[in-house]
Amino acid sequence: MVLQPVDPALVEFDVLTDEMLVNMGPQHPSTHGVLRLVLRTDGEIVSEVRPHVGYLHRCAEKIGENVSPRQWIPYTDRMDYLAGMNMNLGWALTVEKLLGQDVSEKASTIRVLMAELGRIASHLVAAGTYGLDLGSFTPFMYCFREREKILDLYEWVCGARLTYSYITVGGVMADLPPGWLEKCEQFLDEFEPVIAELHAVLTNNAIFIRRCAGIGVLTAAMALDYGCTGPVLRASAVDWDLRRDGESRYTDLYKDYQYDVIAPTAEGRYPHGENYPPVPAEAVVGDSWHRFFVRMLEVVQSMRILRQAIARYRLLSGPVGEPVKLLQKLPVGEAYLETEAPKGQMGFMVIGNGTAIPWRARARSSCYCHLSVLPELCRGSMVADVPAVVGSLDIVLGEVDR
Repeated sequence: MVLQPVDPALVEFDVLTDEMLVNMGPQHPSTHGVLRLVLRTDGEIVSEVRPHVGYLHRCAEKIGENVSPRQWIPYTDRMDYLAGMNMNLGWALTVEKLLGQDVSEKASTIRVLMAELGRIASHLVAAGTYGLDLGSFTPFMYCFREREKILDLYEWVCGARLTYSYITVGGVMADLPPGWLEKCEQFLDEFEPVIAELHAVLTNNAIFIRRCAGIGVLTAAMALDYGCTGPVLRASAVDWDLRRDGESRYTDLYKDYQYDVIAPTAEGRYPHGENYPPVPAEAVVGDSWHRFFVRMLEVVQSMRILRQAIARYRLLSGPVGEPVKLLQKLPVGEAYLETEAPKGQMGFMVIGNGTAIPWRARARSSCYCHLSVLPELCRGSMVADVPAVVGSLDIVLGEVDR
């Protein structure tokens, strides 16, 4: 018996699909922390994403209302635990604002050194894990190899590799040890050629571009509506950086440094773009690729700042400040200050009532705002694109839950 071929035009298909609720997390590698995402899907199309947070909640703000400002420094380390120095800096500046206290130029220079090293380390984790999310393992190893060198520098200066409590209210805990500056310069010299390697294996990688270019487009208006900040905001062509545009108590740290704020124009052009890899034709301003690319270019600017800070430190002498007394009384009043942390603007508020314990201590998380825009970015995307969008936002759940 010979089977005759069937004309496809004569066959009718009635394909019915049902909506499904798919749990992504809470322990899922692509959620970058203990986060649960409930996806409402129709086949492979995502119609809704609902983030569920709170799995890492530790009552940090309430603890801040039961200890002195100096005692709360270790708790700030554990908010964005990938950029602990930057968290220390934000809280220290806020309390110093309430106290009306300034620190020496030498202490300010050390703070810049620590903060920009923290920015590089955080962006390296963002780039390496983003490549891992999209199926590329090699960049992850490159990034963490270089990050280890920064952690070695941190360990040398304060004895810790992840949670530091080094930048404190009143200055820093200790001066830089002999030979530290030379080791930092050695790291910068070794790291510079690695950036080109990362561009080769990620930025210009055709598969990587297809996975994230044009995916999760965040318009400038939407970014401002949702309170997005940092690289997420700048990738949407909004030229805003608190190191340049913030409050004077913070901008004074950076006022004499030369660096570029990395933000593309609405047409997708970057400042000094001739020195960078070309923007792929598939990329759209505000998409996942641009958010990744902004961080890669900010690493270069942090290196520029570090070299200037090293040169400046060598010209300075004198004290590096002295931590305020453990039970220093706070004046009656309140202070709020935001700093440009690696993942976005991190704000701290402290209200004093004349005692050594703050009446209120609060933190404003940039990652919480970035997580809130996730449903908008994922609506209508494919299920496989959700990790690409989540990874491009570079969230950390220690900061979201607090």
